[in-house]
Amino acid sequence: MTTEELLALHQQYMMPTPGRMTVAFVRGEGMKLWDLEGNCYTDFLAGIAVCGLGHCHPKVVAAIQEQAATIMHTSCLYLIEPQVRLAELLTSTCDLTKVFFCNSGAEANETAIKIARKYAKQQGRPTATKIISTIGSFHGRTTGALAATGQAKYQEPFAPLIPGFVHVPYGDAQAVAEQMDDTVCGVIVEPVQGESGVRVPPDGYLNDLRALCDEHDAILIFDEVQTGLGRTGYWYGYMHDGAVPDVMTLAKSLGGGFPMGAALCNERANVLRPGDHASTFGGNHLACAAGLAAVAAMKEEGLVENSKRVGDYARRRFGELATAHPRICDVRGRGLMLGIEVSDGSAQALSKKLFEARYIANAIGDSVLRILPPLTVTAEEVNGFVAALDAALA
Repeated sequence: MTTEELLALHQQYMMPTPGRMTVAFVRGEGMKLWDLEGNCYTDFLAGIAVCGLGHCHPKVVAAIQEQAATIMHTSCLYLIEPQVRLAELLTSTCDLTKVFFCNSGAEANETAIKIARKYAKQQGRPTATKIISTIGSFHGRTTGALAATGQAKYQEPFAPLIPGFVHVPYGDAQAVAEQMDDTVCGVIVEPVQGESGVRVPPDGYLNDLRALCDEHDAILIFDEVQTGLGRTGYWYGYMHDGAVPDVMTLAKSLGGGFPMGAALCNERANVLRPGDHASTFGGNHLACAAGLAAVAAMKEEGLVENSKRVGDYARRRFGELATAHPRICDVRGRGLMLGIEVSDGSAQALSKKLFEARYIANAIGDSVLRILPPLTVTAEEVNGFVAALDAALA
């Protein structure tokens, strides 16, 4: 099948969401992707941070193949060995102690919302249902997660949304403090905002939120769907400041390319009981085998450390580009979650030029290029991307 034939079938049978580029990738390995015509691309987006170990990491592939030939699904009614082993491994990488598995970041955030509201009721505060979120945030497209999301363009077509959410400026702890009262059950925030252009909060912001939630007996939720699992140069984004959340949500890199999500919590927030919440497919044998292999590979291969080392190198190289091309007005991010802002609204054109040079990045609006390569990326591969971006800027 050619790309044109596939596009025609897509337009005939698929709902037109989301918008798609007219390319079909059919094979991947590490940093590389090949399309139907055999063209090779270098992937600096990693499926929007999903393929954290690169494409088709051999340990993840082997785990999926072995598990698929053994047993794939039994439902959450029974004990599942790879699920328990993955939960044990995940809790060893962070400060949280309990895990709920689901299928996506949106589902993980729905879980966190339910935890916050049930916690308040258990504390004898049945009217404490308000959750504070931030402007520019992105927490998912299901109805609860969409209500938490602080971007009108995603919300307006589906109004009225679930009530009980307020949005304050990101990085402004005082704005959160002004909303804190006895009706608040939780605060949800990304340690670094991704969808709004890789926004890094000021130092101390997460610690201030921790203190506010402690003072008002509210649940602090960190949405680490994009920042978690090594993306920012630490296992989790909260570790930059040491502000430990009550609930942390994960997805994207968790399955090594296979769809899965998780909500982790501490003992304080461990309030869900049988019948409160469930997921038919969440934590199935196949997904957990993939996740177990992926997280183990991150640890064994030093990919979190590589994220910090190569991420620091990439920021320096992007800074050199900013010196040569003054329309780059900011280079920001942590680890391998990086944003390059341009002052002339050319981000979309730059992304297109990069794609023509067989490099994949992501334009957020007209001003920001988002860079999210696999955690396996090397300095040499960064150099290749910098050369392609330099040519695009020129």
